[in-house]
Amino acid sequence: MIYILLLVSIIYFFVKNKKALHMLQQNLYNENNRYIKWMRKNKKEAIFCYDIINALLLFIAFFVNHSIFTTCIFVLVTLIYIVLLITLLGDYQREKKQIKHDLVVTARIKRLLVTICVFLCIPVLFIFLTSINDLIFLFVLTLGISFNYFLILFANLVNKPIEKCVYHYYLAKANKKLKSMNHLKVIGITGSYGKTSSKNILSDILNIKYNALPTPRNLNTNYGLMITINNYLSKFDEILIAEMGAYKKGEIKSLCDMVHPKYGILTTIGTAHLESFGSEKNIQEGKFELIESLPIDGIGVLNRDDPKQVSYPLKNKCKILWIGIEQENVDVLACNIVGTNKGCKFDVLFKGDPNFYTFETKLLGKHNVYNILAAIALGKEFGISIDNLIKAVKQVRPIEHRLELKKIGCFYQIDDAYNSNPIGAKMALEVLSMMDGDKVVVTPGMIELGKDEEKYNREFGKQICEISKAKYVILIGKKRTKPIYEGLLLNGFNEENVILTNDVKEAYTIINGLKGKKDLYALFENDLPDTYNE
Repeated sequence: MIYILLLVSIIYFFVKNKKALHMLQQNLYNENNRYIKWMRKNKKEAIFCYDIINALLLFIAFFVNHSIFTTCIFVLVTLIYIVLLITLLGDYQREKKQIKHDLVVTARIKRLLVTICVFLCIPVLFIFLTSINDLIFLFVLTLGISFNYFLILFANLVNKPIEKCVYHYYLAKANKKLKSMNHLKVIGITGSYGKTSSKNILSDILNIKYNALPTPRNLNTNYGLMITINNYLSKFDEILIAEMGAYKKGEIKSLCDMVHPKYGILTTIGTAHLESFGSEKNIQEGKFELIESLPIDGIGVLNRDDPKQVSYPLKNKCKILWIGIEQENVDVLACNIVGTNKGCKFDVLFKGDPNFYTFETKLLGKHNVYNILAAIALGKEFGISIDNLIKAVKQVRPIEHRLELKKIGCFYQIDDAYNSNPIGAKMALEVLSMMDGDKVVVTPGMIELGKDEEKYNREFGKQICEISKAKYVILIGKKRTKPIYEGLLLNGFNEENVILTNDVKEAYTIINGLKGKKDLYALFENDLPDTYNE
Protein backbone atom coordinates (compact mmCIF):
# COMPACT_ATOMS: atom_id res chain seq x y z
CA MET A 1 0.00 0.00 0.00
CA ILE A 2 2.87 2.36 0.81
CA TYR A 3 4.17 2.22 -2.78
CA ILE A 4 0.74 3.06 -4.22
CA LEU A 5 0.53 6.01 -1.83
CA LEU A 6 4.08 7.04 -2.77
CA LEU A 7 3.27 6.94 -6.51
CA VAL A 8 0.01 8.90 -6.13
CA SER A 9 1.61 11.51 -3.89
CA ILE A 10 4.55 12.07 -6.27
CA ILE A 11 2.19 12.50 -9.26
CA TYR A 12 0.13 14.98 -7.24
CA PHE A 13 3.32 16.74 -6.17
CA PHE A 14 4.50 17.39 -9.74
CA VAL A 15 1.06 18.45 -10.97
CA LYS A 16 0.81 20.90 -8.09
CA ASN A 17 4.36 22.08 -8.71
CA LYS A 18 3.41 23.32 -12.17
CA LYS A 19 1.37 26.16 -10.64
CA ALA A 20 4.14 27.00 -8.16
CA LEU A 21 6.75 27.10 -10.95
CA HIS A 22 4.39 29.19 -13.09
CA MET A 23 4.01 31.75 -10.30
CA LEU A 24 7.78 31.77 -9.67
CA GLN A 25 8.41 32.45 -13.37
CA GLN A 26 5.70 35.11 -13.56
CA ASN A 27 7.29 36.78 -10.54
CA LEU A 28 10.74 36.90 -12.18
CA TYR A 29 12.19 34.07 -10.08
CA ASN A 30 11.60 36.04 -6.88
CA GLU A 31 13.51 39.12 -8.04
CA ASN A 32 12.93 41.87 -5.46
CA ASN A 33 11.00 39.25 -3.40
CA ARG A 34 8.10 39.33 -5.90
CA TYR A 35 7.32 35.60 -5.41
CA ILE A 36 7.33 35.94 -1.62
CA LYS A 37 4.97 38.92 -1.89
CA TRP A 38 2.67 36.86 -4.12
CA MET A 39 2.66 34.05 -1.51
CA ARG A 40 1.70 36.54 1.21
CA LYS A 41 -1.21 37.80 -0.90
CA ASN A 42 -2.32 34.23 -1.71
CA LYS A 43 -1.95 32.54 1.69
CA LYS A 44 -4.88 30.20 1.16
CA GLU A 45 -3.27 28.65 -1.91
CA ALA A 46 0.43 28.93 -1.09
CA ILE A 47 0.48 28.46 2.69
CA PHE A 48 -2.82 27.17 4.13
CA CYS A 49 -3.16 24.17 1.79
CA TYR A 50 -5.97 21.66 2.16
CA ASP A 51 -3.58 18.76 1.56
CA ILE A 52 -1.88 19.42 4.92
CA ILE A 53 -4.73 17.20 6.26
CA ASN A 54 -2.75 14.20 4.96
CA ALA A 55 0.30 15.18 6.98
CA LEU A 56 -1.86 15.47 10.11
CA LEU A 57 -3.46 12.06 9.51
CA LEU A 58 -0.03 10.40 9.14
CA PHE A 59 1.17 12.22 12.25
CA ILE A 60 -1.78 10.75 14.22
CA ALA A 61 -1.11 7.29 12.74
CA PHE A 62 2.50 7.43 13.97
CA PHE A 63 1.39 7.84 17.58
CA VAL A 64 -1.43 5.25 17.42
CA ASN A 65 0.98 2.78 15.78
CA HIS A 66 -1.63 0.05 15.08
CA SER A 67 -1.31 -1.96 11.84
CA ILE A 68 -5.02 -1.96 10.92
CA PHE A 69 -5.38 1.73 11.82
CA THR A 70 -2.20 2.58 9.84
CA THR A 71 -3.49 0.70 6.78
CA CYS A 72 -6.79 2.57 6.98
CA ILE A 73 -4.88 5.87 7.21
CA PHE A 74 -2.80 4.87 4.13
CA VAL A 75 -5.99 4.13 2.17
CA LEU A 76 -7.67 7.36 3.34
CA VAL A 77 -4.62 9.50 2.50
CA THR A 78 -4.34 7.85 -0.93
CA LEU A 79 -8.02 8.58 -1.63
CA ILE A 80 -7.62 12.19 -0.46
CA TYR A 81 -4.66 12.65 -2.80
CA ILE A 82 -6.65 11.17 -5.69
CA VAL A 83 -9.57 13.53 -4.98
CA LEU A 84 -7.18 16.50 -4.66
CA LEU A 85 -5.44 15.49 -7.90
CA ILE A 86 -8.75 15.29 -9.81
CA THR A 87 -9.81 18.66 -8.33
CA LEU A 88 -6.48 20.23 -9.25
CA LEU A 89 -6.68 18.97 -12.84
CA GLY A 90 -10.23 20.28 -13.07
CA ASP A 91 -9.08 23.68 -11.80
CA TYR A 92 -6.34 23.74 -14.45
CA GLN A 93 -8.88 23.10 -17.18
CA ARG A 94 -11.04 25.99 -15.96
CA GLU A 95 -8.06 28.31 -15.46
CA LYS A 96 -6.76 27.59 -18.98
CA LYS A 97 -9.38 29.99 -20.35
CA GLN A 98 -8.11 32.72 -18.04
CA ILE A 99 -4.34 32.10 -18.26
CA LYS A 100 -2.63 34.46 -20.70
CA HIS A 101 0.96 33.19 -20.44
CA ASP A 102 1.38 29.57 -19.39
CA LEU A 103 4.56 28.17 -17.83
CA VAL A 104 7.42 28.27 -20.34
CA VAL A 105 9.79 25.34 -19.82
CA THR A 106 13.04 27.26 -20.22
CA ALA A 107 16.53 25.97 -19.42
CA ARG A 108 16.23 27.62 -16.01
CA ILE A 109 12.95 25.82 -15.25
CA LYS A 110 14.58 22.53 -16.29
CA ARG A 111 17.44 23.17 -13.86
CA LEU A 112 14.91 23.85 -11.10
CA LEU A 113 13.12 20.58 -11.88
CA VAL A 114 16.41 18.68 -11.62
CA THR A 115 17.04 20.23 -8.20
CA ILE A 116 13.51 19.32 -7.05
CA CYS A 117 14.02 15.74 -8.25
CA VAL A 118 17.21 15.56 -6.21
CA PHE A 119 15.22 16.72 -3.17
CA LEU A 120 12.73 13.89 -3.81
CA CYS A 121 15.40 11.24 -4.35
CA ILE A 122 16.90 11.77 -0.91
CA PRO A 123 13.86 10.51 1.10
CA VAL A 124 13.13 7.83 -1.52
CA LEU A 125 16.66 6.44 -1.09
CA PHE A 126 16.17 6.52 2.66
CA ILE A 127 13.13 4.29 2.49
CA PHE A 128 14.92 1.71 0.35
CA LEU A 129 18.36 1.77 1.97
CA THR A 130 17.51 2.20 5.66
CA SER A 131 15.07 0.89 8.18
CA ILE A 132 13.48 4.29 8.72
CA ASN A 133 9.87 4.15 9.83
CA ASP A 134 7.55 4.34 6.80
CA LEU A 135 5.24 6.74 8.62
CA ILE A 136 8.05 9.20 9.38
CA PHE A 137 9.12 9.17 5.74
CA LEU A 138 5.56 9.66 4.47
CA PHE A 139 4.93 12.38 7.01
CA VAL A 140 8.01 14.29 5.78
CA LEU A 141 6.97 13.74 2.15
CA THR A 142 3.43 15.01 2.73
CA LEU A 143 4.81 18.07 4.51
CA GLY A 144 6.93 18.73 1.40
CA ILE A 145 3.83 18.44 -0.76
CA SER A 146 1.81 20.69 1.53
CA PHE A 147 4.49 23.36 1.47
CA ASN A 148 5.62 22.89 -2.12
CA TYR A 149 5.52 26.65 -2.79
CA PHE A 150 8.23 26.99 -0.12
CA LEU A 151 10.09 24.03 -1.62
CA ILE A 152 10.15 25.78 -5.01
CA LEU A 153 11.45 28.91 -3.29
CA PHE A 154 14.17 26.85 -1.59
CA ALA A 155 15.13 25.14 -4.88
CA ASN A 156 15.39 28.58 -6.50
CA LEU A 157 17.69 29.65 -3.66
CA VAL A 158 19.84 26.52 -3.96
CA ASN A 159 20.19 27.09 -7.72
CA LYS A 160 21.37 30.69 -7.32
CA PRO A 161 25.11 29.86 -7.58
CA ILE A 162 24.38 27.81 -10.73
CA GLU A 163 22.33 30.64 -12.24
CA LYS A 164 25.12 33.07 -11.40
CA CYS A 165 27.61 30.92 -13.33
CA VAL A 166 25.21 30.69 -16.28
CA TYR A 167 24.73 34.47 -16.18
CA HIS A 168 28.48 35.18 -16.21
CA TYR A 169 29.04 32.71 -19.05
CA TYR A 170 26.53 34.47 -21.32
CA LEU A 171 27.69 37.90 -20.10
CA ALA A 172 31.28 37.12 -21.12
CA LYS A 173 30.01 35.88 -24.48
CA ALA A 174 28.02 39.09 -25.02
CA ASN A 175 30.96 41.31 -23.97
CA LYS A 176 33.28 39.50 -26.37
CA LYS A 177 30.83 40.03 -29.24
CA LEU A 178 30.38 43.73 -28.45
CA LYS A 179 34.17 44.29 -28.30
CA SER A 180 34.51 42.76 -31.76
CA MET A 181 32.02 45.32 -33.19
CA ASN A 182 33.91 48.62 -32.90
CA HIS A 183 31.61 50.24 -35.46
CA LEU A 184 28.46 49.63 -33.42
CA LYS A 185 26.62 52.64 -31.99
CA VAL A 186 24.56 51.89 -28.88
CA ILE A 187 21.46 53.87 -27.88
CA GLY A 188 19.87 53.33 -24.48
CA ILE A 189 16.20 54.10 -23.81
CA THR A 190 14.62 54.19 -20.37
CA GLY A 191 11.86 55.90 -18.42
CA SER A 192 8.85 54.98 -16.33
CA TYR A 193 6.57 54.82 -19.37
CA GLY A 194 6.85 54.61 -23.14
CA LYS A 195 10.17 52.76 -23.41
CA THR A 196 9.02 50.13 -25.89
CA SER A 197 7.05 52.60 -28.00
CA SER A 198 10.02 54.97 -28.11
CA LYS A 199 12.35 52.10 -29.04
CA ASN A 200 10.17 50.88 -31.90
CA ILE A 201 9.57 54.39 -33.24
CA LEU A 202 13.31 55.16 -33.15
CA SER A 203 14.06 51.87 -34.90
CA ASP A 204 11.60 52.59 -37.72
CA ILE A 205 13.08 56.07 -38.21
CA LEU A 206 16.77 55.12 -38.06
CA ASN A 207 16.26 52.15 -40.37
CA ILE A 208 15.51 54.54 -43.21
CA LYS A 209 19.29 55.06 -43.42
CA TYR A 210 20.98 52.53 -41.10
CA ASN A 211 20.74 48.90 -40.03
CA ALA A 212 19.35 49.39 -36.52
CA LEU A 213 18.51 46.50 -34.20
CA PRO A 214 16.05 47.15 -31.35
CA THR A 215 15.87 44.74 -28.44
CA PRO A 216 13.02 42.32 -29.34
CA ARG A 217 9.70 42.44 -27.48
CA ASN A 218 10.26 43.50 -23.85
CA LEU A 219 13.78 42.10 -23.41
CA ASN A 220 14.90 45.02 -21.26
CA THR A 221 16.76 43.31 -18.38
CA ASN A 222 20.36 42.06 -18.11
CA TYR A 223 19.28 38.66 -19.41
CA GLY A 224 17.20 40.32 -22.14
CA LEU A 225 20.16 42.36 -23.41
CA MET A 226 22.43 39.30 -23.33
CA ILE A 227 19.88 37.32 -25.35
CA THR A 228 19.63 40.21 -27.84
CA ILE A 229 23.40 40.48 -28.26
CA ASN A 230 24.15 36.76 -28.38
CA ASN A 231 21.18 35.63 -30.48
CA TYR A 232 20.08 38.60 -32.60
CA LEU A 233 22.94 41.05 -33.10
CA SER A 234 24.81 40.50 -36.39
CA LYS A 235 27.96 41.97 -37.94
CA PHE A 236 25.74 43.91 -40.37
CA ASP A 237 24.01 45.89 -37.62
CA GLU A 238 25.23 49.47 -37.25
CA ILE A 239 23.07 50.54 -34.31
CA LEU A 240 21.83 48.68 -31.22
CA ILE A 241 18.78 50.24 -29.55
CA ALA A 242 18.70 48.90 -26.00
CA GLU A 243 15.48 49.24 -24.01
CA MET A 244 16.36 49.39 -20.31
CA GLY A 245 13.90 48.49 -17.58
CA ALA A 246 14.38 48.60 -13.83
CA TYR A 247 12.65 47.81 -10.55
CA LYS A 248 15.19 49.52 -8.28
CA LYS A 249 18.17 51.87 -8.23
CA GLY A 250 21.36 50.52 -9.77
CA GLU A 251 19.72 48.30 -12.38
CA ILE A 252 19.97 50.86 -15.22
CA LYS A 253 23.62 51.44 -14.30
CA SER A 254 24.21 47.69 -14.52
CA LEU A 255 22.69 47.60 -18.02
CA CYS A 256 24.81 50.59 -19.10
CA ASP A 257 27.95 48.88 -17.80
CA MET A 258 27.09 45.96 -20.07
CA VAL A 259 26.39 47.72 -23.38
CA HIS A 260 28.06 51.16 -22.86
CA PRO A 261 25.57 53.41 -24.68
CA LYS A 262 26.84 56.62 -26.29
CA TYR A 263 23.31 57.95 -26.79
CA GLY A 264 20.38 57.94 -24.41
CA ILE A 265 16.67 58.81 -24.45
CA LEU A 266 14.70 59.39 -21.27
CA THR A 267 10.96 59.13 -21.97
CA THR A 268 8.87 60.12 -18.93
CA ILE A 269 9.56 59.75 -15.21
CA GLY A 270 6.54 58.78 -13.16
CA THR A 271 5.37 56.38 -10.47
CA ALA A 272 5.71 53.03 -12.26
CA HIS A 273 7.23 50.38 -9.94
CA LEU A 274 7.02 52.81 -7.02
CA GLU A 275 6.60 49.85 -4.68
CA SER A 276 9.99 48.31 -5.57
CA PHE A 277 11.88 51.61 -6.00
CA GLY A 278 10.67 52.84 -2.62
CA SER A 279 10.27 56.54 -3.46
CA GLU A 280 9.78 58.93 -6.38
CA LYS A 281 13.27 60.31 -5.75
CA ASN A 282 14.73 56.84 -6.19
CA ILE A 283 12.83 56.46 -9.47
CA GLN A 284 14.19 59.80 -10.71
CA GLU A 285 17.78 58.95 -9.76
CA GLY A 286 17.44 55.42 -11.13
CA LYS A 287 16.25 56.59 -14.55
CA PHE A 288 18.98 59.24 -14.81
CA GLU A 289 21.61 56.51 -14.40
CA LEU A 290 21.36 56.15 -18.20
CA ILE A 291 22.17 59.81 -18.95
CA GLU A 292 24.92 59.92 -16.33
CA SER A 293 26.52 56.79 -17.83
CA LEU A 294 26.96 58.41 -21.25
CA PRO A 295 30.51 59.41 -22.30
CA ILE A 296 31.48 63.09 -22.48
CA ASP A 297 31.01 63.01 -26.27
CA GLY A 298 27.64 61.28 -25.95
CA ILE A 299 24.17 62.73 -26.50
CA GLY A 300 21.18 62.56 -24.17
CA VAL A 301 17.59 63.39 -25.19
CA LEU A 302 15.38 64.80 -22.40
CA ASN A 303 11.79 66.04 -22.18
CA ARG A 304 11.46 69.69 -21.11
CA ASP A 305 7.75 69.15 -20.29
CA ASP A 306 8.62 66.58 -17.61
CA PRO A 307 9.24 68.41 -14.28
CA LYS A 308 11.24 65.48 -12.92
CA GLN A 309 13.70 65.76 -15.81
CA VAL A 310 14.02 69.55 -15.67
CA SER A 311 14.58 69.59 -11.89
CA TYR A 312 17.27 66.88 -11.85
CA PRO A 313 20.81 68.19 -11.11
CA LEU A 314 22.58 66.40 -13.97
CA LYS A 315 26.26 65.68 -13.28
CA ASN A 316 27.20 64.57 -16.80
CA LYS A 317 28.62 67.21 -19.15
CA CYS A 318 27.55 65.41 -22.34
CA LYS A 319 25.42 67.14 -24.98
CA ILE A 320 21.72 67.33 -24.07
CA LEU A 321 18.92 67.75 -26.61
CA TRP A 322 15.64 68.98 -25.15
CA ILE A 323 12.27 68.16 -26.73
CA GLY A 324 8.87 69.55 -25.81
CA ILE A 325 5.33 70.53 -26.70
CA GLU A 326 4.36 72.92 -23.90
CA GLN A 327 7.77 74.46 -23.18
CA GLU A 328 9.22 76.41 -26.11
CA ASN A 329 12.85 76.65 -24.97
CA VAL A 330 13.78 73.33 -26.59
CA ASP A 331 15.84 71.94 -29.45
CA VAL A 332 12.88 70.18 -31.09
CA LEU A 333 9.37 71.55 -30.56
CA ALA A 334 5.99 70.13 -31.65
CA CYS A 335 3.02 72.43 -32.11
CA ASN A 336 -0.33 72.65 -33.89
CA ILE A 337 -1.09 69.04 -32.93
CA VAL A 338 -4.28 67.63 -34.44
CA GLY A 339 -5.35 64.19 -33.25
CA THR A 340 -8.04 62.02 -34.81
CA ASN A 341 -8.99 58.35 -34.75
CA LYS A 342 -6.68 57.93 -37.75
CA GLY A 343 -3.54 59.27 -36.08
CA CYS A 344 -1.81 62.62 -35.47
CA LYS A 345 -0.60 65.56 -37.53
CA PHE A 346 1.73 68.21 -36.10
CA ASP A 347 4.34 70.82 -36.97
CA VAL A 348 7.94 70.61 -35.80
CA LEU A 349 10.30 73.51 -35.21
CA PHE A 350 14.05 72.84 -34.91
CA LYS A 351 16.21 75.21 -32.87
CA GLY A 352 18.04 77.62 -35.17
CA ASP A 353 15.73 76.89 -38.12
CA PRO A 354 12.81 79.33 -38.67
CA ASN A 355 10.87 76.85 -40.83
CA PHE A 356 7.96 74.68 -39.62
CA TYR A 357 7.92 71.08 -40.88
CA THR A 358 4.68 69.11 -40.95
CA PHE A 359 4.77 65.48 -39.74
CA GLU A 360 2.02 62.86 -39.91
CA THR A 361 1.76 59.55 -38.08
CA LYS A 362 -0.70 56.67 -37.74
CA LEU A 363 0.08 56.50 -34.02
CA LEU A 364 -2.49 57.68 -31.48
CA GLY A 365 -1.97 59.89 -28.45
CA LYS A 366 0.03 62.89 -27.33
CA HIS A 367 2.66 60.71 -25.62
CA ASN A 368 3.56 59.23 -29.01
CA VAL A 369 4.28 62.75 -30.27
CA TYR A 370 6.89 63.00 -27.50
CA ASN A 371 8.35 59.64 -28.55
CA ILE A 372 8.50 60.79 -32.18
CA LEU A 373 10.17 64.07 -31.17
CA ALA A 374 12.91 62.18 -29.30
CA ALA A 375 13.49 59.92 -32.32
CA ILE A 376 13.53 62.92 -34.68
CA ALA A 377 16.06 64.74 -32.46
CA LEU A 378 18.42 61.77 -32.43
CA GLY A 379 17.78 60.93 -36.09
CA LYS A 380 18.85 64.46 -37.10
CA GLU A 381 22.05 64.02 -35.06
CA PHE A 382 22.65 60.80 -37.01
CA GLY A 383 22.58 62.78 -40.24
CA ILE A 384 19.11 61.87 -41.51
CA SER A 385 17.61 64.69 -43.60
CA ILE A 386 14.37 66.35 -42.54
CA ASP A 387 12.64 65.09 -45.69
CA ASN A 388 13.60 61.53 -44.80
CA LEU A 389 12.53 62.08 -41.20
CA ILE A 390 9.08 63.19 -42.41
CA LYS A 391 8.88 60.14 -44.67
CA ALA A 392 10.02 57.78 -41.90
CA VAL A 393 7.54 59.13 -39.33
CA LYS A 394 4.70 58.62 -41.79
CA GLN A 395 5.78 54.98 -42.16
CA VAL A 396 6.13 54.25 -38.42
CA ARG A 397 4.09 51.16 -37.67
CA PRO A 398 1.49 50.97 -34.89
CA ILE A 399 2.99 49.38 -31.80
CA GLU A 400 1.42 46.18 -30.53
CA HIS A 401 -0.62 46.57 -27.31
CA ARG A 402 0.25 50.28 -27.01
CA LEU A 403 -2.80 52.26 -28.12
CA GLU A 404 -3.05 49.99 -31.14
CA LEU A 405 -6.35 50.51 -32.99
CA LYS A 406 -7.81 47.40 -34.64
CA LYS A 407 -11.15 45.93 -35.63
CA ILE A 408 -12.26 42.98 -33.47
CA GLY A 409 -15.58 41.40 -34.43
CA CYS A 410 -18.13 44.20 -34.56
CA PHE A 411 -16.18 46.75 -32.49
CA TYR A 412 -12.94 48.73 -32.63
CA GLN A 413 -10.38 47.87 -29.98
CA ILE A 414 -7.90 50.43 -28.67
CA ASP A 415 -5.37 47.98 -27.31
CA ASP A 416 -3.33 49.58 -24.51
CA ALA A 417 -2.99 46.32 -22.63
CA TYR A 418 0.79 46.03 -22.30
CA ASN A 419 1.07 48.10 -19.15
CA SER A 420 -0.64 50.94 -17.32
CA ASN A 421 0.31 53.85 -15.12
CA PRO A 422 -1.42 57.06 -13.96
CA ILE A 423 -0.03 59.24 -16.77
CA GLY A 424 -0.41 56.67 -19.56
CA ALA A 425 -3.94 55.71 -18.48
CA LYS A 426 -5.05 59.36 -18.56
CA MET A 427 -3.59 59.78 -22.07
CA ALA A 428 -5.36 56.60 -23.20
CA LEU A 429 -8.69 58.00 -21.97
CA GLU A 430 -8.00 61.17 -23.95
CA VAL A 431 -7.49 59.04 -27.07
CA LEU A 432 -10.74 57.18 -26.40
CA SER A 433 -12.61 60.48 -26.03
CA MET A 434 -11.66 61.43 -29.62
CA MET A 435 -13.46 58.41 -31.08
CA ASP A 436 -16.80 59.04 -32.79
CA GLY A 437 -19.14 56.42 -31.35
CA ASP A 438 -20.10 54.60 -28.15
CA LYS A 439 -17.18 54.02 -25.82
CA VAL A 440 -16.22 51.22 -23.41
CA VAL A 441 -13.32 51.01 -20.94
CA VAL A 442 -12.01 47.53 -20.05
CA THR A 443 -9.46 47.44 -17.24
CA PRO A 444 -8.12 45.43 -14.27
CA GLY A 445 -6.61 48.62 -12.85
CA MET A 446 -3.01 49.61 -12.16
CA ILE A 447 -0.47 47.77 -10.01
CA GLU A 448 2.94 48.22 -8.33
CA LEU A 449 2.11 51.74 -7.15
CA GLY A 450 2.91 51.08 -3.50
CA LYS A 451 0.78 52.54 -0.73
CA ASP A 452 -0.87 54.95 -3.18
CA GLU A 453 -2.19 52.20 -5.46
CA GLU A 454 -5.80 52.51 -4.26
CA LYS A 455 -5.65 56.30 -4.55
CA TYR A 456 -4.42 56.19 -8.16
CA ASN A 457 -7.03 53.60 -9.15
CA ARG A 458 -9.84 55.61 -7.51
CA GLU A 459 -8.60 58.67 -9.42
CA PHE A 460 -8.63 56.56 -12.60
CA GLY A 461 -12.32 55.84 -11.98
CA LYS A 462 -12.92 59.59 -11.68
CA GLN A 463 -10.99 60.24 -14.93
CA ILE A 464 -13.07 57.65 -16.80
CA CYS A 465 -16.14 59.78 -15.94
CA GLU A 466 -14.54 63.13 -16.71
CA ILE A 467 -12.33 62.41 -19.73
CA SER A 468 -13.34 59.31 -21.67
CA LYS A 469 -17.10 59.89 -22.14
CA ALA A 470 -17.42 56.11 -21.79
CA LYS A 471 -20.90 54.60 -21.80
CA TYR A 472 -19.82 51.28 -20.25
CA VAL A 473 -16.98 50.13 -18.00
CA ILE A 474 -15.93 46.48 -17.71
CA LEU A 475 -13.83 45.81 -14.60
CA ILE A 476 -11.61 42.70 -14.54
CA GLY A 477 -11.39 41.31 -11.00
CA LYS A 478 -13.96 42.42 -8.44
CA LYS A 479 -11.55 42.77 -5.49
CA ARG A 480 -8.73 44.46 -7.35
CA THR A 481 -10.93 46.98 -9.16
CA LYS A 482 -12.93 48.05 -6.11
CA PRO A 483 -11.20 51.50 -5.94
CA ILE A 484 -12.03 52.15 -9.64
CA TYR A 485 -15.62 51.10 -8.97
CA GLU A 486 -15.80 53.52 -6.04
CA GLY A 487 -14.29 56.32 -8.15
CA LEU A 488 -16.87 55.73 -10.87
CA LEU A 489 -19.89 55.83 -8.54
CA LEU A 490 -18.60 58.81 -6.55
CA ASN A 491 -18.48 60.78 -9.80
CA GLY A 492 -21.95 59.91 -11.00
CA PHE A 493 -21.30 57.00 -13.38
CA ASN A 494 -24.36 54.82 -14.04
CA GLU A 495 -23.94 51.75 -11.81
CA GLU A 496 -25.99 49.61 -14.22
CA ASN A 497 -23.35 50.23 -16.91
CA VAL A 498 -20.49 48.86 -14.79
CA ILE A 499 -19.87 45.18 -15.56
CA LEU A 500 -17.68 42.95 -13.36
CA THR A 501 -15.90 39.79 -14.57
CA ASN A 502 -12.80 37.84 -13.53
CA ASP A 503 -11.73 36.93 -17.06
CA VAL A 504 -10.63 39.52 -19.64
CA LYS A 505 -11.56 37.07 -22.42
CA GLU A 506 -15.21 37.33 -21.39
CA ALA A 507 -15.03 41.08 -22.07
CA TYR A 508 -14.95 40.44 -25.83
CA THR A 509 -18.25 38.56 -25.69
CA ILE A 510 -19.77 41.23 -23.45
CA ILE A 511 -18.69 44.06 -25.79
CA ASN A 512 -20.09 42.34 -28.88
CA GLY A 513 -23.42 42.20 -27.03
CA LEU A 514 -23.36 45.97 -26.45
CA LYS A 515 -23.27 46.89 -30.16
CA GLY A 516 -25.86 49.48 -31.12
CA LYS A 517 -26.41 51.82 -34.05
CA LYS A 518 -23.15 53.72 -33.53
CA ASP A 519 -19.60 52.40 -33.95
CA LEU A 520 -18.29 50.89 -30.72
CA TYR A 521 -14.78 51.70 -29.43
CA ALA A 522 -13.35 49.72 -26.51
CA LEU A 523 -10.19 50.81 -24.67
CA PHE A 524 -8.39 47.82 -23.11
CA GLU A 525 -6.26 49.52 -20.47
CA ASN A 526 -3.69 47.15 -18.95
CA ASP A 527 -3.53 43.36 -18.86
CA LEU A 528 -2.21 41.96 -15.59
CA PRO A 529 0.02 38.87 -15.31
CA ASP A 530 -1.60 35.58 -14.31
CA THR A 531 -0.34 36.11 -10.75
CA TYR A 532 -3.18 38.63 -10.31
CA ASN A 533 -6.01 36.34 -11.49
CA GLU A 534 -8.90 36.21 -9.00
